[in-house]
Amino acid sequence: MTKVYGGTHALTGVDFTVADGRVTALFGENGAGKSTLMKILAGIEQPSTGHIELDGTPIHPRSAREAADRGISIIHQELSLCPNLSVQDNLFLARELRTRGVVDRQAQRQATLAVLRRLEEDVDPEHLVGDLRLGQQQIVEIARALLQNARVLIMDEPTSALTAPEVAVLFRIIRELTAAGVAVVYISHHLDEALEIADDVAVLRDGALVAAATADQATLGWIVRHMVGRDPDTLFPDRDSAAGAAVLATDRIVVADPQNPHRLAVDQVSLTLHQGEIVGIYGLMGSGRTELLEALAGRITPAAGTITLDGVPLADPDIRSRIARGIVLVPEDRQRDGLVQSMSVGQNLSLAGLSRFVRNLFVSRDAERDAVRRTITEVTVKTSGAAAAIGSLSGGNQQKVVIGKALLTRPRVLLLDEPSRGVDVGARADIFELMAEQARRGLSVLFATSEAEEALHIPDRLLVLARGAVVGEFRRGQITREDLMSLSDGRAAASTRTEPAR
Repeated sequence: MTKVYGGTHALTGVDFTVADGRVTALFGENGAGKSTLMKILAGIEQPSTGHIELDGTPIHPRSAREAADRGISIIHQELSLCPNLSVQDNLFLARELRTRGVVDRQAQRQATLAVLRRLEEDVDPEHLVGDLRLGQQQIVEIARALLQNARVLIMDEPTSALTAPEVAVLFRIIRELTAAGVAVVYISHHLDEALEIADDVAVLRDGALVAAATADQATLGWIVRHMVGRDPDTLFPDRDSAAGAAVLATDRIVVADPQNPHRLAVDQVSLTLHQGEIVGIYGLMGSGRTELLEALAGRITPAAGTITLDGVPLADPDIRSRIARGIVLVPEDRQRDGLVQSMSVGQNLSLAGLSRFVRNLFVSRDAERDAVRRTITEVTVKTSGAAAAIGSLSGGNQQKVVIGKALLTRPRVLLLDEPSRGVDVGARADIFELMAEQARRGLSVLFATSEAEEALHIPDRLLVLARGAVVGEFRRGQITREDLMSLSDGRAAASTRTEPAR
């Protein structure tokens, strides 16, 4: 398979085989050609040369619908749901169940309830998708693919917003599918997770297939070296903490759940963030990590408790005021909350910091362009230029744009919610190094993650959040992965509890 866009070879002579009843994990950095190859298999793109065979017979799917009719379905990395429609309507969009020519909504409801029960997700079929949390939206995307009864199921980053229990449910379903003879292609930046479910592995690099093996022959180090040509031990920055004076603090902050006001998303959390320090918040979905960061950023108003900056209480509960005071948030969902899709790379970068470039009531375009160019270089965005469409960038580079936008506001406190979500190992290492560099410059960094390896290796101090409360606080090296998982699940591990490290 070869795919050429203008003068760019997205794929170069790739031979790729998947087998009935087996999971093939496909690895590669953003831009390696994974998504292009999968879009060709799913009928979304057409190859420049090469062909597809299904059961030994050449096929030529010209659309996603035609590929799905032949039994090839795809779960996209970026969700393709309609937020203004219900869960049920999203599942059956353009595939409505009809009785005597009329849409049978009762049959659709029963099928929706059945597939959601299979996924162990308690969601009302009439609930608007736009009102669901990101992880639930991802479950809906997976449910839609399951309803198509695919023979070949392509999963592109299916777990990027799922909790550990939800991942376990998905893995159970994948094994049910393979036991029934379905061939699964599994793409994930979570390398250890993908290896756990894979039977076979393949690695793409610069549009070419560079390695293939059975899963029992592959290791994380082997995968990373073929993907990026570097040792996995170099992915986390090596830095010494040099924390200065206290900058941001919360005192017994309480935040109601935006989706359920009768539940507390954050329950009396107290924390302190110092100058030049990286503090991590580890928690599973529903732990309150996102709500805590959004309260600090002014997106949510706390129900109780205080937030102070340099010892002075913050009374202005809105995003604009917090940015003006030097507190800025990189949100979890970059597509919905971090970027304006109709704007260019440069426009997205400068959007939150435009006030910096105002001269005599007008925006100085020269000053704006200079700042944008410097930021593109500083955060290592791979782009053809500031005028490029934001949608033309890979997920990792889009995330760097969101971080660059935050840095262009000249913050004192940088808040990041799942900064490596949907990002390949190379871009992830760049983001971690960027966080470390900002801390070395005196910026205070607070980031939330559900990735255990990040929580163990990146922060100077780590807070473990469970059910809205801090259940442990540790310095780097004070807690094991096993104890971290136990604490975050609410199963207190007495051997790991320590006094808060202030």
